[in-house]
Amino acid sequence: MFQPAPLQRTIEASFRDLSSGREATRASAIRDVARHAQRSDAARNRAIPLLEKALASDAAPSVRAEAAVALADVGASDALSTLLVAVEDDDAYVRQMALSALGEIGDPRATQRLVRALRDDRPEVRYQAVIAFARVAKDEPEEVAAALSRALADEDESIRYIAMRLAEENLAARGATEPPSSVPDSPTSRRSLIVAAGGCDERIAARAEQLIDGKDEAIAVVAGVYLARAGRPRGLSVVLDVVAERRRTPELEDEQACVELAGELGLREAIPHLERRVWGRRRAIRTILAWGAGDRASCGWHARIALARMGHARARSEILSELESWRREKREAAVVAVGRARIREAQDALEKLQSLGASVDVALIREALVRLAAG
Repeated sequence: MFQPAPLQRTIEASFRDLSSGREATRASAIRDVARHAQRSDAARNRAIPLLEKALASDAAPSVRAEAAVALADVGASDALSTLLVAVEDDDAYVRQMALSALGEIGDPRATQRLVRALRDDRPEVRYQAVIAFARVAKDEPEEVAAALSRALADEDESIRYIAMRLAEENLAARGATEPPSSVPDSPTSRRSLIVAAGGCDERIAARAEQLIDGKDEAIAVVAGVYLARAGRPRGLSVVLDVVAERRRTPELEDEQACVELAGELGLREAIPHLERRVWGRRRAIRTILAWGAGDRASCGWHARIALARMGHARARSEILSELESWRREKREAAVVAVGRARIREAQDALEKLQSLGASVDVALIREALVRLAAG
């Protein structure tokens, strides 16, 4: 039987239910308190002490974990001491959420506690500590690189994976690798032309070279992406193999990264494989096998961006035409694609969409225009 969705709690009801006798009610009330606190400074000031109290003393681990998440959501750097204590909570999930909150808040005063957590006996603590440390110590790239290098040798597979992902993301964040105007066919000669984004850390690069040959496919592929961004031949080979579907990864996000990176690096050998992902029969087969995933199954959207980035006429034309789609969802996807593919001739169309206001998310247009300006 159809029932209307329950009404959201008012601010007073949210604060009242923090003291409910039911665990589920207290947990959901914390989420609503955080929602109200993000909208009002007065609510935020009222909420933080109560959220700290819930994190420090509520009997239910689920409520303590929600409180840690909520403190991160409201950016409660003044709750730092309570979060640091919660890193030693008896419940593993609460410990994880406390570490995650420290990373989200990004207060450098948490650095020393996170350094200790990186060496904790508990893998779930080390996992979250690696993520948090990379965020909190982001202004100390040498310290972050050293921590990630150590984590890449961790006995826990999930920690090695997340460390490799963070290393690759940090390398990308220092500036996208620009493809040369002409890419030779030989991977060896290509190496001398591609300049890494801000330079890679040799300790991480050496470990990535080893991980490419490991049994874990997900780690091997993300290690290849790191090395490809650094212009290393083995990394470029991994990216090409993933694009051509000669190498698999269980992580769709990493496959998408390889597909789009092929365009960013100007790997023209990838063009036929990218075309098959966008328009070929293989795309239809993968879409059917992954019913409901649409273009994500073949990474078709990312492949078209990669092709457009390399000047592919059909890919660029289709993206430009979709800026005028009657479907808002399609227009917004095209706006993002224009920015990622650096289609500069779309600037006037983007500015026109921006003037229309509600037709497309203005933040997406601004981001696309920034990408075009950056070249």
